[in-house]
Amino acid sequence: MGSRATAEILHPEPMTLEQWADMDEDEPGELLDGRLVEEEAPTTLHEAVVSWLIEVLRRWARPRGGWVFGSEHKLGVSARRGRKADVCMYAPGTRLRGRDALSRIPPTVAVEVLSRRPRDVRRDRMEKAIEYARFGVRWYWLVDPDAQLVEIWQLGPDGHYVQVQPASEGMLRIAGLEGLELDLDALWIEVAPLLEDEDDDQAVKAERDEA
Repeated sequence: MGSRATAEILHPEPMTLEQWADMDEDEPGELLDGRLVEEEAPTTLHEAVVSWLIEVLRRWARPRGGWVFGSEHKLGVSARRGRKADVCMYAPGTRLRGRDALSRIPPTVAVEVLSRRPRDVRRDRMEKAIEYARFGVRWYWLVDPDAQLVEIWQLGPDGHYVQVQPASEGMLRIAGLEGLELDLDALWIEVAPLLEDEDDDQAVKAERDEA
């Protein structure tokens, strides 16, 4: 049986949520059972998708009094675990404290953009799904730019996520958030130039393999 890839421990000494929250903003890592572990290393494609999502969500949320944050917004998802979603949105009316370095209030939406590393996929699809559900995040979105797929998961009455709106194209209207729409065609068109060089490299490699 092969070993399971796990995140590298960045700091061997136990750390509290408060200590993690007080770290310098340029210090990477998430808190896993009191240990600082590596977080996902984002690619240019990953960040382009994140930027697009923040822009769309902010355009919907701010006029209504909601808030949207990027990956340096720290969430205290449990007593000994701290996570940083790629994007999170708080619904209109949520009261946040501007000087807090750590949020113990679950966002309405948490978004993770999937990367290719198996341990990152496992973390987003399994570990964070469980943690965000227990924390009380109402909607969990997974965005896979390689597959051009967006999955919308909603927290059910049993405390587990149920997939409600997988989509890959067209206009995705988010049930429960009136007026919020994701133009998936526009998203994939925007990030397409970042995939062109990769497609060329794969074509060259295929030609070499056939030679």
